Amino acid sequence: MRRAVCPGSFDPVTNGHVDVITRAAALYDELVVAVLVNPGKAGLFTVEERMELLRDALSGLPSVTVDSFQGLLVDYCRTNGIPVIVKGLRAVSDFEYELQMAQMNRELAGIETLFVPTAPQVGHLSSSLVKQIATFGGDVSSLVPEAVHERLLAHREQGT
Repeated sequence: MRRAVCPGSFDPVTNGHVDVITRAAALYDELVVAVLVNPGKAGLFTVEERMELLRDALSGLPSVTVDSFQGLLVDYCRTNGIPVIVKGLRAVSDFEYELQMAQMNRELAGIETLFVPTAPQVGHLSSSLVKQIATFGGDVSSLVPEAVHERLLAHREQGT
């Protein structure tokens, strides 16, 4: 069975994430989407909310499961018998950082990394930009899955 993990903070999940995950899911028998737990960083959504939103957005992909992890990604991979990390790339700047990470992950644990370039129509998306636009009342409905859009509107109405 071919397994891979697609890690990220997914705060929030965007249509760019969904694009990369959908395409990666077609390449593997099982794809684990793993949400990073970073206790030192307060996100807009809790890890549990992000996992719920991912499950909703990816419900049409039966080979995809959603999990969370903290610590080193290579440790998560070793513990779960996952030999490949899938990372989406939007631009050259992403590649420079991700290449270093891929080389280190291979050195530390023999874990390979597959880079999936985002589709041109979603290559400009980032969770940070989506949050910023939504905070100031901009329409992000075309940038995120419907459930994410609804949660962003609820956060804005609550003033959080």
